[in-house]
Amino acid sequence: MAFGGFSDSTFQFLRELSRHDDPAWFEAHKDTYEGVIVEPAKALVEALGPRLKAFDPRIQAIPRVLGSIKSLERRRRFPRRNAPRYKNSLDLWFWSGRRRAWDNSGFFLRLTPTELVLAAGMIEFQKDTLARYREHLLDEARGAELTTIVSQLRAAGDIVGGESYKRTPRGMPPEHPRAPLSKHGGLFATRTLVHPLELGTPSFPDFVMEHFARMARLHAWLVALGG
Repeated sequence: MAFGGFSDSTFQFLRELSRHDDPAWFEAHKDTYEGVIVEPAKALVEALGPRLKAFDPRIQAIPRVLGSIKSLERRRRFPRRNAPRYKNSLDLWFWSGRRRAWDNSGFFLRLTPTELVLAAGMIEFQKDTLARYREHLLDEARGAELTTIVSQLRAAGDIVGGESYKRTPRGMPPEHPRAPLSKHGGLFATRTLVHPLELGTPSFPDFVMEHFARMARLHAWLVALGG
């Protein structure tokens, strides 16, 4: 099925879901969910997959819920009081490698009733990956390459996030030019936009890929960490 765009019904469903936030309501509107959320999401995954694989042949683009399409129902493993049961966003995740995990670098897309979020990178480094990341920062060639990538992303208007430590780690002098990057527990670039006109048209995959192409160097740098 070719991607033809998301409709106003997509965002109307997300708005109503956040107001009702009830399994009975969701079940009663399951056909609508399939038609205005799942089906166009599948088509978008199918459209983006081959293009993302041109950046990284190991990218996984699986057009199903619990594949590249994240479930709207929140995980209840650690339920919080008053936490909504359902998300009011459609999230797509294209990761590199066989394991579907946040420790893999990948490309991320989120649609809310009012915004589009596009991102690439690693949300959270696991212990071994964090150690390799810090080693690569201290390497002159690899570290300088990352500095250039981050500077270019910020100059383009992207937010580079993932800083989660207050102090530089052992072995990284506080005055080192890459000391700020050593405080990261993850590394990702994000762009948040109001809904673009392309969102409701077949050209939306092209719009998305313009942004993902800019973020692809960061993804490639992170993939080269290995592990």
